[in-house]
Amino acid sequence: MVMHVNPEARGDERGALLAFIAEQRGGLRRTLLGLTDGQAAAKPSASALSLGGIVKHVAEVEQGWVALASRTAPDTKRDPESYGIGFQMVEGTDTVRSLLDYYEDVARRTEKFFQDAPSLDDTFPLPDEPWFPDGQEVSLRWLGLHLIRETARHAGHADIIRESLDGKTAFELVALAQQQG
Repeated sequence: MVMHVNPEARGDERGALLAFIAEQRGGLRRTLLGLTDGQAAAKPSASALSLGGIVKHVAEVEQGWVALASRTAPDTKRDPESYGIGFQMVEGTDTVRSLLDYYEDVARRTEKFFQDAPSLDDTFPLPDEPWFPDGQEVSLRWLGLHLIRETARHAGHADIIRESLDGKTAFELVALAQQQG
């Protein structure tokens, strides 16, 4: 799990974007280190979010954005009735291991998509949603920056939830990850 982003090779904007996404994913993944499924499903803070639910949501959202950009179907399509399940660990289905494995698969597919794209200037239309301007297209560069922002916001939430759960901070989790090597 990436804990530091080294300077990119000169002119490697694509590599820089992917490195920062990987760094934020690493921070989010570390919040699940050493937890049982029950602990990952717990909601120990004022938030209604659990660590497992956050990882599930971020993985689904990342995959959904890449599907949109590649004009393919998303792995999971949420509607108003199933939206909340995207933030929860479903007992008997979701485990820490299954969520981390899925997130790792999404990361591989995201990286392949970006590496195979002819240009970061390529565009795709934003979805027809009330919070997006009508008919606007965004670049793959925009998508990379958006994924960094989305993952970082949720990684911050996850840090607070993990600290509320057992007192472990992000720095302690980095040390634990290094020990497990």
